[in-house]
Amino acid sequence: MKLSLKLYASFGEYLPAGAERHVVTLEVPESTSPLNILEQYGVPIAQVHLVLINGIFVPPGKRHLPLSDGDELAVWPAVAGG
Repeated sequence: MKLSLKLYASFGEYLPAGAERHVVTLEVPESTSPLNILEQYGVPIAQVHLVLINGIFVPPGKRHLPLSDGDELAVWPAVAGG
């Protein structure tokens, strides 16, 4: 199945080659979860703060559930600023 992965802020460095504007289209097996994808690309799970699927917040306890074809997965680390 195909989906879009968007990694923001410092997580942008974990996107594979070919990513443009913090986004890459991936081909993944069915039953792939957000956690599977983050682990595959080396994103430090302990630093993941915000996960959205199709613009809807996914709490930590549900990030192991499978994605669907065409989903958009967006992930941010905790950020600070002033």
